[in-house]
Amino acid sequence: MTARSVVLSVLLGTHPAWATASELIRLTADFDIREPTVRVALTRMVGAGDLVRSADGYRLSDRLLARQRRQDDALNPRLRRWDGAWTTLVITRVGTDARTRAALRTTLQEGRFAELREGIWLRPDNLDVDLKPDVLDRVRVMHSRDDDPAELAARLWDLPEWVRAGRERLDEMATATDIPGRFVAAAGIVRHLLTDPVLPAELLPHDWPGDALRKAYTNFAAELLARRDGVELMEAT
Repeated sequence: MTARSVVLSVLLGTHPAWATASELIRLTADFDIREPTVRVALTRMVGAGDLVRSADGYRLSDRLLARQRRQDDALNPRLRRWDGAWTTLVITRVGTDARTRAALRTTLQEGRFAELREGIWLRPDNLDVDLKPDVLDRVRVMHSRDDDPAELAARLWDLPEWVRAGRERLDEMATATDIPGRFVAAAGIVRHLLTDPVLPAELLPHDWPGDALRKAYTNFAAELLARRDGVELMEAT
């Protein structure tokens, strides 16, 4: 992994998303990344708008804080009791250019909606979904019910493939023998959780690994924080 990818991954998993240069240098040392390389990467990341530098360290820019919030939502989705209803979006206006249409499609996918047919997107109404005004201007929001919701979920999402890939991510974490290996596995877990449809339990296969993936990532994030705090404690004594 590059110095940039390690630094960003560390800060995206840290609350608040801030660290001193010395903390980042110590953590990246586990990856055999030399201090000058880290310092050059930090300077370039500030210049690119990834980080904001202050007198006491580095923090994520507002753009990347939005990415962190999306990652946080994947790790701790805001669920509510499901009463069988589906949030259904009917697209009424998509714009004339391909970029606008693609942006809307990406936004809906990131909101964990799936497309039943062209112009109709839906998901179970068990999740707090924040639809921005620019999306609401182009869709009609309705609520619907289906006679066979499990079959509908299976049609909208490839659940067996998600399970297979999730088990693979768990195996990678379990067999990793060092911090870099677990770091790479944790990054893969986050990417996979970003695609989790976060369905009600009634619609999930019995072997769904979502909770296990979240626990594996949370444990590794705690390990990183403990290493950071342990270094600080040793320095203070």
